[in-house]
Amino acid sequence: MAVSNTVARPTKKKNYNNMAYVFVLPFVVVFLIFSVYPVFRTLQLSFANYKGFGDVDYIGFKNYLRVLQDKYFWTALLNTVKIWGVNIVLQLAMAFLLTIAFSDIKFKIKGLGFFRAVYYLPNIIAATSVAFLFKTLLDWRYGTINQILAKFGVDQPINWLGQPTTARLSISLIQTWMWFGNSFIMLMAGVQGINKDYFEAASIDGAGRWKSFFYITLPLLRPILLYVTITSLIGGIQMFDLPFLMGTVNGEPLGATQTAIMYLYKFGFATRPKQVGYASAIAYILFLMILIISVVQFKVMNRKED
Repeated sequence: MAVSNTVARPTKKKNYNNMAYVFVLPFVVVFLIFSVYPVFRTLQLSFANYKGFGDVDYIGFKNYLRVLQDKYFWTALLNTVKIWGVNIVLQLAMAFLLTIAFSDIKFKIKGLGFFRAVYYLPNIIAATSVAFLFKTLLDWRYGTINQILAKFGVDQPINWLGQPTTARLSISLIQTWMWFGNSFIMLMAGVQGINKDYFEAASIDGAGRWKSFFYITLPLLRPILLYVTITSLIGGIQMFDLPFLMGTVNGEPLGATQTAIMYLYKFGFATRPKQVGYASAIAYILFLMILIISVVQFKVMNRKED
């Protein structure tokens, strides 16, 4: 009987690791085209006198110097801070009150999940829908709010969106309504992570609800509170959709609701001819502001942890 000397060749093991790159590649390409490239292109155009077409005429730092000397830019930035300032104070106040109510052992409010969903719901509604809703409610002639006030004896209708102070206040209150649920959920998650033994020990020592809040809850919530405040400030600097939809690109009335991003949009898209280079310089100055705020946030948070 003949014995075969043929040795079976080992089959090539498929390298499945290479397949991972194939699946990741589309995301990387999209990220490079729509995220990385615009960042560097904007930086390039910020040093140029560019109108959106034609040749790129480089002018050095003139756009940046113009932004720093532009009083209307600083007015728009001040409007942004005013709208955000009222919003964050009311937002955190409401979130704290709800957190205290839902975390109090004595009350034991049921249905926390339901209330979380209800309070968070405004956060997921499209800004266009919110703007349409509140423009209808705040209309000075036929709006529901003025009709309700008339029932209580306010004969003169209030032009909510036609006066600088009330227009800014209206946008701040709408922003509060949209975002306080998000702050409440984050603070509530922080409270639930606190060891209950602290509260029990404080109760045994005779500490009331408010003492427990100021000496236990608040100090332990500082990192979350700082995070919520800083991220809200970053979002405030980027505020655009609601003020734009509630008014015009010029921030009517009298520019009172024109935010920094709306001012950027005005030069990048609304003016004729476009001033893309100047808008790019505004974008990078705002980017540097957000970057500085973010660095400060991380420094402070790391110091607190240490």
